[in-house]
Amino acid sequence: MATPMSSLLEEVSREHFPYPPAAPDEIDAFERRVGWKLDPDLRAFYLHCNGAELIERLPDTPYRVLPLHKIVRARVAIYGEDDDKWGSASVYALCDVQDGNYVLVDVARQENGRYPLFDGDHEAWPDPAYCKQVASSFSEFLEQVLRTRRGLYWLGA
Repeated sequence: MATPMSSLLEEVSREHFPYPPAAPDEIDAFERRVGWKLDPDLRAFYLHCNGAELIERLPDTPYRVLPLHKIVRARVAIYGEDDDKWGSASVYALCDVQDGNYVLVDVARQENGRYPLFDGDHEAWPDPAYCKQVASSFSEFLEQVLRTRRGLYWLGA
């Protein structure tokens, strides 16, 4: 059974390194800038903390959930170009996992009202054969990170 988002957020506050929460007007400005709405998991997270370093502090954190102002299209984060040859315009970099790699959110797809998350390996992106789905929602991703407490949990031990 999935852990409730509220419990995951309490654990982030207790054991990790959250940033101060985003104000509702910051969320509104973000949604206007990107042209899509945060799903319920992401909205809860950003109202709780506008990004976070998980497990360790920078520069050693294996997961830096980006603050709203740092979220850009995956192709811009990975290749520095907003061009269709570098992947879909609907995929955004949500979490920096070091070395130019990201966990990505595809806002063109939803599963149970949540956006799925994908591996954004900069050497393989946007090849779907290598950039697999790592979670069906942000809460599932967060739960896996908090449970495994290691980088790139989807690649195995």
